[in-house]
Amino acid sequence: MDQSPLTPEQSLERLAAGNRRFHEAAGAAGPVAWSPELATGAQRPFAIVLGCSDSRIPVEIVFDVGFGDLFVVRVAGNIVAPSLVGSIEFAVSQFGTRLIVVLGHTDCGAVAATVHALETGLGPESKNIRAITDRIAPHIEALVRASARGEVGHEAVRASADHLRHGSRLLEDLVAAGTVWVVGAEYVLETGTVDFFDGVPGISR
Repeated sequence: MDQSPLTPEQSLERLAAGNRRFHEAAGAAGPVAWSPELATGAQRPFAIVLGCSDSRIPVEIVFDVGFGDLFVVRVAGNIVAPSLVGSIEFAVSQFGTRLIVVLGHTDCGAVAATVHALETGLGPESKNIRAITDRIAPHIEALVRASARGEVGHEAVRASADHLRHGSRLLEDLVAAGTVWVVGAEYVLETGTVDFFDGVPGISR
């Protein structure tokens, strides 16, 4: 693995600073026109983001970064499946990226559909949508039964982050060595802010 010029902590600080600029309407990245250099240069993303497909969370804009700064994997409910793990392993091993962020958000439709299925016993009619909710359900079922619906979004993020830390030998070894961080975060639709709440040394909630 090539070493990224940024440590996991520096990468996280860069994301947090970008989100502050976005929130304060002081974005610095701005629109980028196509150029051969941008299109064909070597990839050096400083962070990997596993985010939800929700159209209201354009990841590069939320973090005020530019062309080639992030390696983004998006799927409804920010779930973890083998192909998604493989995509993240690829980025870590090929580009030396040292920070992985699982980015959930408030008012997530996939999480809401999972809660509905648990409360009613009626899952989605589509087997493909059910493949998403079935991956979320085991991790939030106890909270739904306890009527703690306010915590289900965080728990879904924690589950995906934990899967990345322990469901891949490559990632697990790098995390154990402190070379790579896997961090859980939530984008708050109502404010435009990102809360990094899981996997950050010194922060546990």
